[in-house]
Amino acid sequence: MNRTLYTDEHLMFRDAFRRFVEKEIVPNHEQWEHDGIVPRDVWQKAGSLGFLCFEAPEDLGGMGVEDYRYHAILAETLSFAGASGIGFGLHSSIVLPYIMQFGNAEQQARWIPKMVSGELITAIAMTEPAAGSDLAGIRTTAVRDGDHYIVNGQKTFITNGINSDLVVTVVRTNPEARHKGISLLMLERGMEGFGRGRNLDKIGLKAQDTAELFFDNVRVPVANLIGEEGRGFYYLMQRLPQERLDIAVSAVAASEAALAMTVRYCKERTAFGQPIGSFQNSRFKLAEMKTEIEVARVFVDRCIEALNAGELTAEEAAMAKWWTTDVQKRVMDECLQLHGGYGYMLEYPIAKFYLDARVQPIYGGTNEIMKEVIGRGMGL
Repeated sequence: MNRTLYTDEHLMFRDAFRRFVEKEIVPNHEQWEHDGIVPRDVWQKAGSLGFLCFEAPEDLGGMGVEDYRYHAILAETLSFAGASGIGFGLHSSIVLPYIMQFGNAEQQARWIPKMVSGELITAIAMTEPAAGSDLAGIRTTAVRDGDHYIVNGQKTFITNGINSDLVVTVVRTNPEARHKGISLLMLERGMEGFGRGRNLDKIGLKAQDTAELFFDNVRVPVANLIGEEGRGFYYLMQRLPQERLDIAVSAVAASEAALAMTVRYCKERTAFGQPIGSFQNSRFKLAEMKTEIEVARVFVDRCIEALNAGELTAEEAAMAKWWTTDVQKRVMDECLQLHGGYGYMLEYPIAKFYLDARVQPIYGGTNEIMKEVIGRGMGL
């Protein structure tokens, strides 16, 4: 089925970004997986070519392009390449909108130009050791003290956690309230008492720096409050659908890439004197995966159109995130199985795709929470 989502301009952008990925990322990604982190100069190279924060207004260094399809192109291209360590999407599609939509003019002028250039790398800190999908249960506190907040607490599983210079941090400014006691503060590298723990050792996404963050009486200027105090949970709920669509986009693209490499393998690998793809079981498995991925692709493309039109609902985003990441899990498992023993070897890309996929149903809100969101939207 032909995709009609992208215009010629989008395809030109995709070709340019694909060349960047093939030149700057693919040859180095294996080393970055060993290192557990992506070098900062890659961010600056991407920024110099206009691949970061392109939604930012022109007077702040961006291109002023408010079109989610460009975010989708970045996510798809990186997923096709297996470049799972690159945190560009979090930076541009998740963090930037908080500053653009809820930040004031001073904050935008202070942070966005260097985000566009890649000089400043960003993260968002929601999850805590005892609070994941239940954001209302966070314990990190921010107590007002004159022109500052005093922040104490801990975050974990933070993407870009080591590299980040700016961290949108979910804090509790009112201990008596749940949802209405949550605010967003921007913490900056170098603030006294702001520490980073270890770069966490994960089963997948090896090149992505995922870290613990610690806050010990960190004095954060009130000027770093994003939006209004006590409105943080509301802001998060507004922005989470796009984050979940980001995950769905990458899930479908990674599934397509895994299927393509498995079809090639099944045509080349022989058993009992014939290509393994000629056996009925192989054909049926490949046909099932092809169908599931195609169905997922059509729904995700429709969600992208809805997001661009301002019509994507939280329930639809939850459906996309849940369904596509479950499809991704099944596809990776079946593709690895069709590779046989070679699929278990990390020298074969399918093994890395399999490991990288496992977190998809977990972050951005677990898939169990996605079903809760959908169910509540049905009035249940």
